[in-house]
Amino acid sequence: MNIKVIALFILSIGMYSCTKKNSETRKMDEKYRPQIHFTPEAKWMNDPNGMVYFEGEYHLFYQYYPDSTVWGPMHWGHAVSPDLVHWEHLPVAIYPDSLGWIFSGSAVIDWNNTTKLGKDGKPAMIAIYTYHNSVLEKEGRNDFQYQGLAYSLDKGRTWTKYEKNPVLPNPGIRDFRDPKVSWDEEHKKWIMILAVVDHTEIYSSDDLLSWKKESEFGKNLGAHGGVWECPDLFPMKDPDGQSKWVMLVSVNPGAPNGGSGTQYFVGDFDGHTFVTTQKDAKWMDYGKDNYAGVTWSDVPKSDGRRLFLGWMNNWQYARDIPTGIWRGAGTLPRSLDLVSENGDYFIASHPVAELEKLIENTEEIAPLEVKGISPLKKDIKLPMTINLTYNNISGNVENFGLILSNDNNEQVKIGYDKIKKAFFVDNTLNGWQSPNKDFAIISYAPYVLKTGKVNLRLFLDRSSLELFADDDKVVFTNQFFSSEQYSKIEAFSQNGEVKLSDIKINTLKRIW
Repeated sequence: MNIKVIALFILSIGMYSCTKKNSETRKMDEKYRPQIHFTPEAKWMNDPNGMVYFEGEYHLFYQYYPDSTVWGPMHWGHAVSPDLVHWEHLPVAIYPDSLGWIFSGSAVIDWNNTTKLGKDGKPAMIAIYTYHNSVLEKEGRNDFQYQGLAYSLDKGRTWTKYEKNPVLPNPGIRDFRDPKVSWDEEHKKWIMILAVVDHTEIYSSDDLLSWKKESEFGKNLGAHGGVWECPDLFPMKDPDGQSKWVMLVSVNPGAPNGGSGTQYFVGDFDGHTFVTTQKDAKWMDYGKDNYAGVTWSDVPKSDGRRLFLGWMNNWQYARDIPTGIWRGAGTLPRSLDLVSENGDYFIASHPVAELEKLIENTEEIAPLEVKGISPLKKDIKLPMTINLTYNNISGNVENFGLILSNDNNEQVKIGYDKIKKAFFVDNTLNGWQSPNKDFAIISYAPYVLKTGKVNLRLFLDRSSLELFADDDKVVFTNQFFSSEQYSKIEAFSQNGEVKLSDIKINTLKRIW
């Protein structure tokens, strides 16, 4: 082969690579496709699963049906990221088999080779998930969900099912699922928290292969509007450096604004039993679209963060949203902190710092007085962020905030209602004529302002918003589907005047 032929061959490979990359970029550029959130390239996605960090990669597995844009026999989809922001799609990781479909679960690194599945000094990545046996379900049996295990020795690229599955059989309970496994460093054992109908159950193990039931939690605590799902249990430090434990539990239906939501409890765990003085549910997110969220395993101690991601959808209308060839997305990844107020504990959710690398342009706007409606910015470009502070909130003001709109009179309002003492997102005129009346509503988060000052951070993507209010103690995640992209932002104040300051608008680069 002469030099000219070789050169042409290399050029053709380069052209193919560029064409393929451009094609993939166009594919991730549909009308409603999020540009700063994870989405599958195509087909159905729901719960995030198996989130684990290993050798420089954040792994995101997720409930996936590769044959349709509506829910069906579940697989584990797979993507990896070096920074929680830019994602590489990988082939399906775990497929259904004769034991059932692959429902939600978790992944850990078996650093000490407790399973004896590691090889040549390399630890195994272990996935523990729920098998859902649709054949047994159709037969009317109750024991059609049980826990299985698979392992990988090549950074999650290929998986081997454990030959003695299931590792935790079903005792005869219909809803027996969503194992979240972690290493309890204090008590030197593996802990599994499992969703069981209307409560959680905690199991322990020395080797991830055989499990002992330790305790139950929650039958008479928190929200019980629907079945409990996708639990998580992990330690955190309070502001004084004292150790506490946090339990996340998703519930559907039963969220504060309808449908799917994730509650949390703060308490103590002695290696056997989780206890709390908390009676009522506290919520990770008051928007309509943050469900089944759990946290990453094996984040390095040098990082120190508790990292969280949820499914950006709601079972009330998840199958109906008009997104095209894909359906389902992840929330922005968040770093969780435990904060205290008047002797009570709350979770603050912060957008991860890595998102700042997406900032393309920054515009700072001079402070302004707002009475009625005041233009803030025209010809906006999504995705973007808005950071601002409301000051001098007068006693007569009834509500204040921001309006995101287009020329078709479609809009979303975000703000604080002083009469109701609540933050809100008004999605009633968002632009999508949803077949489900539960999509276009006003969502509220009860919250008493401590001062006449409040800060807001707003992340806007092509079809979603995420609001972080008052130092990120109140969070909303909401989808919207306007007929045309929103093009302007206005500030509003009803029956009084407020001052806007520290106004910063960042346009963001897309992640694909």
